Amino acid sequence: MKVMTATEASRNFAAVLDAAEHGETTVVTRGGRRIAMIGPAPAAPGRVVKEFLAKSAGTLDAEFEADVMAARESIRDQMRTTWPDA
Repeated sequence: MKVMTATEASRNFAAVLDAAEHGETTVVTRGGRRIAMIGPAPAAPGRVVKEFLAKSAGTLDAEFEADVMAARESIRDQMRTTWPDA
């Protein structure tokens, strides 16, 4: 685990994100105190996303729904019929 000051993290943000992408966590400090941790995002199985969207049907903001539908339409030929669980 790397430790960086907020200034170092700011100046090297792309490198911090690259490290997170490769599984490394960076602790960001300010004034000698730990204020944040930047690390890899947890994987969200497709099943969870699909369940969320199913539960949210009819309650989503109209603009968001239009954006999702436009995105789906743009990749219709490439879409999977099932979500991977990994």
